[in-house]
This record gives sequence, structure tokens and C-alpha cells, in this order.
Amino acid sequence: MSQPPLLTLDDIALGFGGGPLFAGLNLVIGPGERLCLVGRNGAGKSTLLKVIAGLVDPDSGSRFTQPGAKIAYLRQEPDFTGYATLGDFAAADLEAHERYKAEIAMEGLEVKADADPAASSGGERRRAALARVLAAEPDLMLLDEPTNHLDIHAIEWLEDHLAATRTAYVLISHDRRFLTHLTRATIWIDRGEARRVSRGFEHFEDWRDKALEEERAQRHKLNRLIKAEARWAVEGISARRKRNMGRVRRLGDLRAERKAQIVEVGRAAMALDSGKASGKLVIEAKEILKSFGEREIIKPFSTRIARGDRVALIGPNGAGKTTLLNMLTGILEPDQGKLRLGPNLEIERFDQNREALDPTKSLWETMTGDKAGRVAGTNDQVMVRGRPQHVVGYLKSFLFDETQARGPVSALSGGERARLLLAKIMARESNLLVLDEPTNDLDIETLDLLQELLAEFDGTVILVSHDRDFLDRVATSVIALEGDGLATEYAGGWTDYRNQRGKAGASTEKSAQKAKPAAPATSTPASTPKPTGKMTYAQTRRLDALPGEMAQFEKEIAKLEQFLADPDLFAKNPGKFAKASEALVERRTMLETAEEEWLELEAEREALEG
Repeated sequence: MSQPPLLTLDDIALGFGGGPLFAGLNLVIGPGERLCLVGRNGAGKSTLLKVIAGLVDPDSGSRFTQPGAKIAYLRQEPDFTGYATLGDFAAADLEAHERYKAEIAMEGLEVKADADPAASSGGERRRAALARVLAAEPDLMLLDEPTNHLDIHAIEWLEDHLAATRTAYVLISHDRRFLTHLTRATIWIDRGEARRVSRGFEHFEDWRDKALEEERAQRHKLNRLIKAEARWAVEGISARRKRNMGRVRRLGDLRAERKAQIVEVGRAAMALDSGKASGKLVIEAKEILKSFGEREIIKPFSTRIARGDRVALIGPNGAGKTTLLNMLTGILEPDQGKLRLGPNLEIERFDQNREALDPTKSLWETMTGDKAGRVAGTNDQVMVRGRPQHVVGYLKSFLFDETQARGPVSALSGGERARLLLAKIMARESNLLVLDEPTNDLDIETLDLLQELLAEFDGTVILVSHDRDFLDRVATSVIALEGDGLATEYAGGWTDYRNQRGKAGASTEKSAQKAKPAAPATSTPASTPKPTGKMTYAQTRRLDALPGEMAQFEKEIAKLEQFLADPDLFAKNPGKFAKASEALVERRTMLETAEEEWLELEAEREALEG
């Protein structure tokens, strides 16, 4: 008998003053499930996660949790009142003898256990909150953008941890690779409806595109039918008015059906214009370095960035990415060395903290309050790449409606704020874009469009990002800051960097560690690293968990085979037959994958133990 669900939402409806955010929403989450929530910014993903957590009450419908089930939610703004250190907060849900669980999570997420919460950054506090959720080992974890504020080393640690856990979880993330590696089912929040796909994110986009294409075809068919009925009503009703009033009513019903449909949201009409071309040489740095006190943040570093390059800075938090970025763009003077900026540079910046946005101002004021961007003598038009445009019309092209345009920035979701900042940047011509974590909180559709625009952009891009898929799609070269002030440049994106750096250095080292100088891209690759002598904690946990998973898959396969053995099943209930057949194929694939993973891990264990 299958296990009962951990949580059930039935006929949920919720609205905030305007139209309903959700209506008739149903959702079931079972033990061990690995789900992701996807959807446009503002579709209600974070709100739905709060409904699941019991933090927001729906207007109607019911929420049921399995008695005794423990649910942990990653809060965007955790409350540290009463906690002396980040470590105390992370271990708050544990007994004294279990504190090691919090220490493991804090080490992987690079949390300073003895740090004062009041003196810690928002990112540090959020990582401590994530460590607390992981250490508690609940039955269900609700993780809203867990990779924000994590460097690539910590993201890969989190991936390993979530891959090994038996805990069910629901993820909201913009990180394609993270979702692809970890999820087995997808919930698409679209126009107030939750559509579930029994496959991971890897297959979601193809399914979504097919579903939207079918919807467009149905809408086109309905429009043609309405057009035909309307023509008949004009040409044929007068001769047979009495006999055909039913057909007139049908025309009214068809029009009502079309009016009730909620049309899919289009793509944002974003565009970039590099304006006047910069010089061929954009930035030249020769042996620049920077120190703060006795600490050498950037050791002597040289590079040449030409027009059209897309240069990504990567490395652990605190390694000096922002310092190097500010030196390369002329904000910060190097202590030594020479920096030369090319002629005709027009720079636009996207900062990860969204400091260019005042949360107390409306979107309207945000766009028209900048004298450089406002049309002289008006308060309702902005200059969009040299041409005046009404502020509401421009905001609509970025998928904001008029109500939002007159509302405060503080009412926007994280992804909507990122889109608003992009609207400000893209209203102006620029030939050098400086993007600090531009992917944080953006929905997948907007992220796709941004990648396309950057690929076609005539100017130059310097970016900081921990999104590996984004780096592979955009970057032409990578500057890796790997600890102790060292910076090394590699050709290509993240995957190219990993291949050149070698597997031993694929994950950037923690800033506290002493990293040896990496060979440049043109050097001979480093030799294969020797085994460390033991498996990682995540590998050991996974090896212990796999036998139980395989046994469970075998039980489910046996039950499905027994169910399908009924010769009359297809004739009596073809729907159940099809679902059971699909589930059987899925379970067999999952068993085969688990067996292969167990064999690989067991072979590695034996090799390390000699």
C-alpha cells in the first residue's frame, strides 16, 4: 500500500484585492517527492509556497497535513531575535547531541558559525537559515530560491546534499542546472492554475511549449467557429428567426467562453542598444593589485578586454570578485599597476542588491524620476533609446500593468524588481554592461530572453554570476578568483573552465583555503589528482540511502506488474491501464539509475579503501 501524502491542498482560492491569484488550485505532495515550482514572476510561486507552509491562509479551500509531519520553510527574511550567533540560529531546532548536523550544513554553505547576526549581511543570514532547514531533517522542505547568495562551491555542495536526502522538497529556483539535476516532477503555476508534470525540469520546457501550442490551436478554432456563427447570424437569421434562436444563443455562449479565457502572458519586449561603438580595446589591466590592510585581495593581475567580449567573474564569496569588477570598470583605484579604459565608453550597471530602486517610490516615479531618462517638460514620458515613450506603455512591454505602474516598488516580487531594473538599464544606450548577479529571481522565460539579448549585443559585457548554465550560454571567457587573491583567466564558459582547470579544481576553493596558482588556459593540463583516501559525507550518505531506495522501487514495480496482470484491465479502464504502464516504465528506469549509481559509489569506496 502506498504511503499517504504529506500535504494536500484542495480547491484553494486566494486573491489580494484585485483578481484571484489562484482559483480551484489542487496539489498533493507525497513522501520523498522532489518537486519544483516554476512560473512567471508574479504568478504566485512564493505565495503558494507560503500557503503550503501554512503561513498564508487561503480565501477558500482546505489545507491538510499528515499528523506528525514536520515541514520546514526557508524564509526570505529570517528573524534572528534572541540568537547570539549564526551557529546558534542554525542549530535552534536540534538537541545538543545533534548539533553536528548544523555544523555540517554550515560548513558546506560557508556559514561563519560564530558571526553576530546583527553584523552579518543579508546573504550570510539567509545561508544560516538554509543551514537550519537542512539540519532539521524535516519530512518536507520548502526552499524559495535556495541558491541565491551561494557561490558555485556551495551550490554544488547543496546539490549533493539534496540528491542524497530522503526528505521531500519543493524548490523555487532560476538555476536550470540545479533544477535539472534534482527534480523528478514539476508544478507549473500559470494563470492561477497549478499544472503538474510527472517529470523533472529537464522535460518541462518541451511539455510547456506543446501545451501552449495546443491551447493556441484551440483558441484559433474557437475564433473561427465564432466568426462562422456570426456570419450566419447576420445573413440567415431574418428568414428563420423563430427556428434558430438556439443557434443565436450558442453564438452568445461561444463568445462568453472566449471572454472567460485567460490568454497566456507574452514575452517581455526587452531590447538592448549599444549606441555609439566603443573603441576596439575596452579595458586593459597590467599587474593591478588591491589590498585592504595586510590582506591582499587581488594579487597582480593582467587582462585585455576587447569590444564584443563577454567576461564572467567567478569564485567563492569574499574572494574579491566585486573588488576586481570595480577596479576593471574604474570605480576603484588599484594600489599598483596600470588600468586603461578605452574611448567612448557608455556604462550601465545592474547591481545584485537593486540599490538603484527605491522601494518607497512607484514604478512610474522610478522610470520618470531620473532627469537623464525623462523627456524634458513631462512627467509621463521616458526616453527609450533616444525616443520618447509613455511610461505605462514602456512598463507594459516589460509585463507590468497600469495598476503596478502606479504602485510601490516594495509590492513587487524579487523577479519583478529585477525586471524593473532591466527596464531602467535598457531604456538607455550603453556599450559596456556591468551585470552583478543578473539572474537572481528572474523567471526562466525572462532569463532566456536576457541570454538571447546578450548573445546579440554589439557591446561588451562583464558579469558576476553563480549560474552555471547562464555562464555556459553567455560567457566567452572566465576570470576565476580561487582564493588568496589569485585570479586566472580561462577561455569559454563554466564547463570550459572546469575542463581546463581539471576536476580537482572544478569547484572553486573556499576563500579561507590557500589555493595554489592555477595553470592558464594555454598551459598543459594538471595531472589527475590522487584519491583523498575517503569518500565525501554526501557520497557516504548516498551509498547508505540507495539500498533502501532500490528496495522501495522493486516493491512498487512488483505491485504495478501485479496490477497490470489483470487481462480485463485495459477493457474496463484504459485510463488506469495507461497510467500504470507509464508508472511501471518510470519505476524501472529509476531502479536502473539507482543501481548504476550504487555500483559506481561502491566501486569508488573499494578503490579508496584499497
